[in-house]
Amino acid sequence: MIIKDEGVVLFFIFLPIGYPLIYSWIYNNEVAREVPVVLIDNSHSAKSREFARKYDASPNVSIAYQCRDMAEAKDLIGREKAYGIIYIPHDFDKQLGRHEQAHISVYCDMSYMLTYKAIYQTATSISSEMGSAGVEPLKYEEVPIFNATGGYGNFIIPGVLVLIIQQALLLGVGMIAGTRREDYRYRNLHQEWKITNLLGHSLAYLMIFSIMLAWITIIVPRLFGFVSLVHGIPLFHFLVPYLLACVFFAITVSSFVRYRESVMLIVVFTSLPMLFLCGVSWPLSSISGFWQGISYAFPSTFGVRGFIRMSSMGATLADVQHEYYGLWIQTVVYFLVSCTIYQVRGRYIYK
Repeated sequence: MIIKDEGVVLFFIFLPIGYPLIYSWIYNNEVAREVPVVLIDNSHSAKSREFARKYDASPNVSIAYQCRDMAEAKDLIGREKAYGIIYIPHDFDKQLGRHEQAHISVYCDMSYMLTYKAIYQTATSISSEMGSAGVEPLKYEEVPIFNATGGYGNFIIPGVLVLIIQQALLLGVGMIAGTRREDYRYRNLHQEWKITNLLGHSLAYLMIFSIMLAWITIIVPRLFGFVSLVHGIPLFHFLVPYLLACVFFAITVSSFVRYRESVMLIVVFTSLPMLFLCGVSWPLSSISGFWQGISYAFPSTFGVRGFIRMSSMGATLADVQHEYYGLWIQTVVYFLVSCTIYQVRGRYIYK
């Protein structure tokens, strides 16, 4: 059935292979470079020119335009000629000369996170370097840890890669279940709903996705140079319960899919919330207890958190025990639910 169904082959084979390559390739540059910025220099002093020169010398931004007033600069932002404005007031040099705190205003287009980061962090870095009074009262050195490149790829892609496995299983298994329910030939085959058949289906999915999971978690990060601090044996021990939990979770969800196309709506609706609930793209401390409880129902929650800590932070299996045991609990729970469905609901589901 898997081989003969083009849609299932698409979700089981081409999606796990192609999506990681596309996502990783898009974000392979890690950071935005030469972001165009508008400069409004009302000071016209040596210090303001020094700030502008250092700012323009940064690899992340480029002063593409110089304007006389804010209205002209806003027009360039509106036409997407630039993505930020650096405003230097007329008393900038005077305040520095009096050893007072000088101010520089930074306006950013917040619809693009990478450009905002490049514009704002560059201005902050140069301001700290020049100092409000030309002195350095406290010497410090900035050393990024874990995500050493400071790039978006190393930040978000590992979580997306692990989530792809769960969503691909949901799509493929749900499509198989929907097809069987639509096909009248399977309506009275009660023998299809035995525990041995459940184990057979599970093994078929495990055989395929064990290869896909190795491709996504081991090969793809190395192809694109993402941070990968995890070793083979600990990663294997962690991914086994994750894959098992995903398989039985997909089988459980597929029992509620009555039409072939329905599962696509489910996955489209849940993919983005699942990514947020993992605590990767949105801080875990900012997620309410209610939604954190909801997130524990999905294998991706524990899988993404554990994989990122092992891959990006060098955590050992002992360091991710909470996620590890959570995946085994999900495996047992969804296996028992699947067995119940195959025994109780299965013989009536097509009637």
